[in-house]
Amino acid sequence: MKRENVVLIGMSGAGKSTLGVLLAKALGKQFADTDLLIQQRTGRLLQQIIDSDGIDRFLEIEEETVLGAELHGCVIATGGSVVYSDRAMESLRRSGTVVYLAVSFEELESRLGNITTRGIVFKGSNDLRAVFEERLPLYQKYADVTLDCTDFDIEGSVRALLDALEMQGL
Repeated sequence: MKRENVVLIGMSGAGKSTLGVLLAKALGKQFADTDLLIQQRTGRLLQQIIDSDGIDRFLEIEEETVLGAELHGCVIATGGSVVYSDRAMESLRRSGTVVYLAVSFEELESRLGNITTRGIVFKGSNDLRAVFEERLPLYQKYADVTLDCTDFDIEGSVRALLDALEMQGL
């Protein structure tokens, strides 16, 4: 399988969906959001799945959705919890360049309003900082490229992302 996708990973609030749409336009690629694919597949909001089926089932659905998606020539915005699945991440890595959109904890905290309705997977803790610290090494592990978006506005982030991808030969 050719690595023709750009896969965006990072915490909820990092800007994956917002930047993904703009990046797809700039690169002439399709855009896909795995959270939306999950919602289309299940007919439910992410938070509804978590509330009614539990976190473990949500993670299974997320993995199944990512593994079953036929995405080629896309910019893919993933859910923040996709990094909990080695199988999903290895599949995404085979299909594209994985970009970790890094944002400081303080910036995330200011961007995220009511975190209880965003469909965020809290494994073992309802503390955003604990989730941030738990996921950070996973994001770093899977990233081909890391882009710190903390001090960029949206346009600056897109430019920096395009520059980083160009340096990767994409």
